[in-house]
Amino acid sequence: MSQPDTLIVGGGHNGLVAAIYLARAGRKVLVLEAASEAGGQLANRMPGKDLGAPALHPAGRLRPEIIRELGLARHGLAIDDVPHAAYTALLPGGENLRLSTRRGDTDTLEAIRRHSARDAARWPEFLAFMDAACSLLNAAYATPMPRPERREILGKALPLASLLLKLRRLGRRDMFRVIRSLSMSARELADEWFEAEPLRAALGALAIHGVTLGPYSAGTGYTLIHNWLNRGGLAHASPDGAAITQALVTALQAAGGELRTSAPVARVLVERQQVKGVLLKDGTEIHATRVLSSADPRRTLLGLVGAPELPTDYVWGVQSIRMRGSVAKVHLLTDGNHGLPEGTLVVAPTLRYLEQAYDAAKYGEISASPYLEVTTSGAVVSIHFQFAPFALRHEGWGDARAALETRAIETLSKYAPRLSDSLQSVQSITPVDLEEHWSLTEGDLNHGQLILDQLMFMRPLPGWSDHRTPIDGLFLGGSGTHGGGGISGVPGRNAARAALSGR
Repeated sequence: MSQPDTLIVGGGHNGLVAAIYLARAGRKVLVLEAASEAGGQLANRMPGKDLGAPALHPAGRLRPEIIRELGLARHGLAIDDVPHAAYTALLPGGENLRLSTRRGDTDTLEAIRRHSARDAARWPEFLAFMDAACSLLNAAYATPMPRPERREILGKALPLASLLLKLRRLGRRDMFRVIRSLSMSARELADEWFEAEPLRAALGALAIHGVTLGPYSAGTGYTLIHNWLNRGGLAHASPDGAAITQALVTALQAAGGELRTSAPVARVLVERQQVKGVLLKDGTEIHATRVLSSADPRRTLLGLVGAPELPTDYVWGVQSIRMRGSVAKVHLLTDGNHGLPEGTLVVAPTLRYLEQAYDAAKYGEISASPYLEVTTSGAVVSIHFQFAPFALRHEGWGDARAALETRAIETLSKYAPRLSDSLQSVQSITPVDLEEHWSLTEGDLNHGQLILDQLMFMRPLPGWSDHRTPIDGLFLGGSGTHGGGGISGVPGRNAARAALSGR
C-alpha cells in the first residue's frame, strides 16, 4: 500500500468493520493488530495449549444490516436473522428447562407449562415484547448521539427525531413498557412477566452475562435486552468467531484495505492536538491524518495517547470509566462422555443464587457457587464463570487459578455426574489473562461496564459519545463506545461514519 491516510488500531471485529466501511469509501486503510492473527476477542488463541475451541465467545453475531451493507455474504458470512438455538437451564435433581425463542415452539411451551401454565400462556407475549424492545435498542445504537451543545443537537435532529418516531410507533402500552424496563432490575422485570422461579432465573442469567451486576441491580433489565439483541435471542448461535473474522479480513482486502499482524502500537503520535500517526513497538513510525482505535478508551487515551496531550477534566473522566471485569473461562478437555446436551446451558437455579454469586465479587472474592454458562464443542466443554473479579482481595490470580478451576468443575458436576470421570485436562483464562493476552483493561470484555451511567450519550464519557476525542483526527470505535458491549460490529460502523463525516 502507498502511504495510508487512515490507521486502525486493533484488528478485532469492530476495527475490521470500521476499516471496511472506510476502505469502501475510498480511504487508504491500514489495520494494525498486535497479535499474530486478527479477530481480537473472536480469535481462537489461548494463553497455553490450544484446545480447538473458541477461547472467549462460543459464537458471535454481527448485525444483519452490517452484513448486508458490507456484502459479507459474498465472503462466506450468511445472514441468520432468526437464530433459535436451544437455551437450557440445568436444574437440581437432573431436570432441565429447555427454551427456544422460535414462535409457536410447542416443546418450549410444554417445558414452561410443567412449571407454570400461566407462564406458558404469557411466553408468546413476552417474545413479542422482547422483539419490540430489541428493535428500539438497535435503532438507538444506530443513531449518532450528539454532544450536549446546541449546534450538535440541532445537527443530529433528524436521526433523533427518527428514533423518537420509532419509539412512538411501538404504541403507548409497549412504549412505556420498554422505557420502564431499561432501568429496572432483572428481578423486577421477571416478576412482571412470570411466576416460575426456573424461568425467571434463566432470564436473569442472560441479564447479568458479562457484567459485574446481580439480577437485583438496577439496569439489568437493560442488559437483558442488550444481550438478547446481540445474540438474536437467548442462546448462542453460529457462526463462530473464526468464520466472522475470516469474512471480515477477506472483505477488507477486497475493498483495498490492508491488515498487518504482529504490529503492536506503542503510541499514538500527536502534535498540537492533531493526530499524526502511530509509533509501533519496534520503533517504526507510520504517519496518517486519521487514526481510529478499537482498543478500550482507557488503554487508548491514557496508554497510547497519554494524559499530557489531553485536557485535565477529560483525563479525569477517562480515569473514572468503570471496568471491573469479573469473567473467567474454564475449558475442559474430556473423552467425549461428559453427558452434557448441546446448545447453551446455564447453571442458574434461582435469582437468589445468582445474586449471591454476585455478592462475592463485591468483596473481591471468587464465587463459591458461581453462575455458569456452558457450551460444548465435541469433547471440549467451555465454561463461562461468574464471578471472578480482576482484583482479588486476599490473593493473586497466580494462586487462585486452581480454586477457580475446581469450583467450575465441582459446580457443573452437580448437574452432569459423568463429567469428572471423563475429564482429561483443564485450561483456564483469568481476568488477568484477559488483560495480558487480549489487552482488556481489568479483564472487562465490554471495554467498560454496561451500567446506567455508562450508556448511550454517556458512553464512554458524558458529552463524548460521538466517537470523537479532544485530539483532531483521533476516533474511538471499540466496545467501550456507544452501541458497544458484546459482538455486534455497531461501534465500528458508527465510528467509521463519524470519521467519514470529518466531525
